[in-house]
Amino acid sequence: MFEAENIRDWRDHDVVDEEGRKIGSLESVYVDTATDQPAFAAVTVGLPTRRRITFVPLEKAVVAPAHLKVAWPRQQVKDAPSIDTDGELLADLEREVFAHYGLDYGPGSTRRLARR
Repeated sequence: MFEAENIRDWRDHDVVDEEGRKIGSLESVYVDTATDQPAFAAVTVGLPTRRRITFVPLEKAVVAPAHLKVAWPRQQVKDAPSIDTDGELLADLEREVFAHYGLDYGPGSTRRLARR
């Protein structure tokens, strides 16, 4: 996990995969509602006329001056469940995001993520 004094300072920075290949731009960060710690990055991907937001776990992420490096392959992130750039991450899709990365969502129907 990484810490940043002000997440807003990182908005629009590049998000790169473990090999340094650009995935997209950081749109926002979603925190775990149980701990209020950063859990997923929302990443803007796609062509200018077909942009969407996809999600990638921040576990083992590294912050550098010009980018956020995540520990997941670029194609896996691009294939993750996504929303329109003006969309909202709904509860059902939230579960799919966790499943896409093989992460445990946990019991119950309580939301796990909140946008910051």
